[in-house]
Amino acid sequence: MRVGLTLSGDNLSEDGARFAAQLGVSDVVVHFNDYSAGPDGAPYLREGAVGPILRDCRSVAPWDHARMADAVAMLARHGLRVAALENFSPAFWSDILLGGPARDAQMDGLKRLVRDAGRAGIPVIGYNFSIAGVWGWKKRPVARGGATTVVLDLTDEERDSPLPDGMVWNMRYRDPVPGATPVTVGEAELWERFAWFLKELVPVAEEAGVRLAAHPDDPPLERLRGTARLVNRPEKYDRLLGLVESPANALEFCIGSLQEMPDCDIYATTRHYARKKALAYVHFRNVKGRVPRYQEAFVDDGDVDMTEIVRILRDEAFEGVLVPDHVPDLTCAAPWHAGHAYTVGYMKALITHADTLGPSWSAARPAAVHDGGPGSARAIA
Repeated sequence: MRVGLTLSGDNLSEDGARFAAQLGVSDVVVHFNDYSAGPDGAPYLREGAVGPILRDCRSVAPWDHARMADAVAMLARHGLRVAALENFSPAFWSDILLGGPARDAQMDGLKRLVRDAGRAGIPVIGYNFSIAGVWGWKKRPVARGGATTVVLDLTDEERDSPLPDGMVWNMRYRDPVPGATPVTVGEAELWERFAWFLKELVPVAEEAGVRLAAHPDDPPLERLRGTARLVNRPEKYDRLLGLVESPANALEFCIGSLQEMPDCDIYATTRHYARKKALAYVHFRNVKGRVPRYQEAFVDDGDVDMTEIVRILRDEAFEGVLVPDHVPDLTCAAPWHAGHAYTVGYMKALITHADTLGPSWSAARPAAVHDGGPGSARAIA
C-alpha cells in the first residue's frame, strides 16, 4: 500500500508537485478537468446553495499523449509517479452517456485517449458513468471545530430538479436547445449504455496496459435529477465486474461513497472486493450518516473505523494507492493544503505501521445483514 495525493486545477503544477513531495507521498492522481466554479459559483461556494456548480467544457480539446506525457514528466521531476488519470471531460463522452448520435465517434476518441494514456505510462483511468454526476452538495461549517465540509440534505425539489439541457455531470457540453424536454433515463437503459461502453473500451484498455476504474455514485441515491444511478448499492459493483471480466475492468473504490449507501457493511464490502483483486485505487475518506442525509468528515472523525479498513487491505494483500478525498477545509490561510497535510500524515502513520495494527476485528464477526439478494451484505460476507 502507498499513500498518494490528488492534484487538479492550479494544484496540478510545479508548486503542487513540490507540496506532494514535501508530504512524502509517492503517487499522484491527476485531473485535467477544470472544476473551479464559474462566474455563477457564488451561491454554492459562499451562500450555501445546492451544487456543485462547475465550468463550461464546450471548448475542451481532447487530451492527447503530449498532454499526458508532460504531466508525467513534470511529476517525475519531483520524484512522483502518476497513479491514475481521473474523470473524462463530459465533452468527450456526452453522447455515450445519453445515447446520442455522436456515440460511436466519441468512443473512437476515448479509445485514442486510453491508448495515449498507456503510451504515457498512466496505468489507471478512473471514471464515473453518471449523467447527473455529483449533485446535491451543500457547504456548511459543521465538521469538527467548525471546519467547512459537504452536507447532503436535499429537499424533494432539489433532488428532482431536471438536469438542464446541454449538460451532463453538471458541466455544459453544448448550447441549450430552447424548449428541450428534460433528460430522463431509467436504470435498465443506463446499464445498457454502460455495458456497451465497457465492451467497446475494456479490450482497448487491456492492450494499452491501462485499468478502467469505476467510481460509485456520489451521492448514492436511487434517482437524481430525473436520471437513474448506476452503482448506488455495493452489490452493483459485482454486476459491473461481471459485464466484462478482465483485470482492465476495475474499481475506483471510494470508502465514503460506499459508506453513504443504505445498509452497506463497509468492512465486508472492502474485504470482498479487495479479495477479488478488483481495487485499482482507493479514495480514503470518512463520513457521518447515510443517504438521504450525511456529512463528509475528517478521516478520523466519521462513522468508519479507517484503521480497520487498513487492516483489511493489509490482510488481503492490496498493492495500490490510497488518496485523500473530499477533505474538510480548515480555517486558515491555506484550507486545502492544511487539510490534506493533516490527512496524509494520518494515512502515512496507519500504512507505515500496518503490520503492527493487530488483527482485524471485523473478520471475526458476521457481516451486517440487509435485503439485497446475491451480492448483498449477507452474500458478500
